[in-house]
Amino acid sequence: MGFFKRLFGICETTPPTDADSWNFSGGKIEIQLDRAPELARKGGAIRLEGKGIYDKVLLIHGHDGEFHAFKNRCTHAGRRIDPFGDKEQIRCCSVSKSTFDYNGKLLSGPAKGPLAGFQVTRENGKLTVYLERE
Repeated sequence: MGFFKRLFGICETTPPTDADSWNFSGGKIEIQLDRAPELARKGGAIRLEGKGIYDKVLLIHGHDGEFHAFKNRCTHAGRRIDPFGDKEQIRCCSVSKSTFDYNGKLLSGPAKGPLAGFQVTRENGKLTVYLERE
């Protein structure tokens, strides 16, 4: 990611190309995996915003094969976050580059603490993200 993108907090992760691939109801986000090609490969990710969600969410298909969801807000200055390279890491989309692991633990940078994570389950081709904090 270039310096100017970081300066303005522009992340690489985008919303899903199929806006109907997910819905939000009752404190849960449900994603149909067959309609979210961004999550088909390890390292893939999508931003989930709008549709009544009270927290912006980053959903990652981790290099560990698991799916991870986080409140899409760095604990340093509130910028969005992105998966980082081919490592099991997440990085703030700012010049500070605070870096976290898939558990949300702060690894480096000026962030004030860990990322808030959400529980994710997978069943019958569907992911469910529970917006109650882990």
